[in-house]
Amino acid sequence: MKLSLRTVRLELSEPLRISRSTMTARDAVRLSVEHQGLRGHGEVVASVYYGLDAGTIGRLSREAALDLARFADPESALEALRADGVPSASCTPPAVRAAVESALLDLAGKRAGVPVHQLLGTSEAPRAATARTIGITSPERAGAQAARLARDGFTVLKLKAGAPDPEDDVTRIPAVRAAAPHTRLLLDPNGAWTVATTERLLPRLAELGIEAVEQPIAPGDPEALAKLAERSPLPVIADEDAVGHEDARRLAGRVQGINVKLAKCGGVTAALRIAELIAGTGTELMLGCLTASTLGIAPAVHLADRARWTDLDGHLLLAHDPWTGIGGADGTVRTSPRPGLGVHPRTEGDQG
Repeated sequence: MKLSLRTVRLELSEPLRISRSTMTARDAVRLSVEHQGLRGHGEVVASVYYGLDAGTIGRLSREAALDLARFADPESALEALRADGVPSASCTPPAVRAAVESALLDLAGKRAGVPVHQLLGTSEAPRAATARTIGITSPERAGAQAARLARDGFTVLKLKAGAPDPEDDVTRIPAVRAAAPHTRLLLDPNGAWTVATTERLLPRLAELGIEAVEQPIAPGDPEALAKLAERSPLPVIADEDAVGHEDARRLAGRVQGINVKLAKCGGVTAALRIAELIAGTGTELMLGCLTASTLGIAPAVHLADRARWTDLDGHLLLAHDPWTGIGGADGTVRTSPRPGLGVHPRTEGDQG
């Protein structure tokens, strides 16, 4: 097996403002694993928060390629990866590991002639209503966006929060509710609030019809987050405080939800382990994502049947998505019957 890389620039259709930054574009590195004439693909997106730029991703991916070269086929590489038998896996950033595993799953599915979800034990094609993100903006603009998204078919909206004045976060909610009265609303401050502010706002958010709040306080104090969740009148979902399996173990049964992003936890296998860990504890699974192309979002879509909350709209924020195959523009993401990840380039000139 051999691995090749290609970097592309993903431009957003409009700037996305969250509590810690405003994003207009990001680099994406495509990893392609080739074996016996077939290719499987995965994607890593650059992230300032995770300390990954395109150059670092390329260097780490080439190191991972040295490990892949010693396996006879993608199936044996996947088996070793799942058993932590890939030497560099422990020191490879989760986002790179996730992309390598995605490329191997894509290739293994193509070799077997089946979609990835069947390789993972799910016979029925997963589909789910995905949340659609509305960044920090004025109430008027948030309302206009909500009305348009509701007309397009979205039934779940996620409002970013974390404005300098938390009251500004609250005032956007009635505008969105009035514009899209039948949608479910999630709120995500990305850790921007203090404990005191969160305690003061949670009852008001519940009265305003917010279904759940994601990572309201700064990461680094999971005990404080768990105590907030214990007293909260609505579900509290851990995100930045729930990176991997050990974080999930500490919070299982103590928060109402954990946001699992493949780029954060290390891939499909790691996500399935977290899902198994929290099952039956009272903590439910949320599937999240970074802003990425369809290729980067697709692996999580194959897990969508396991989640209470699905937030897989990263590809929908792009001005031009170079891949297609999971839908979402109508509010629902879905796997396709095509083998592997089921995605393909919008122009299929050089892909296999």
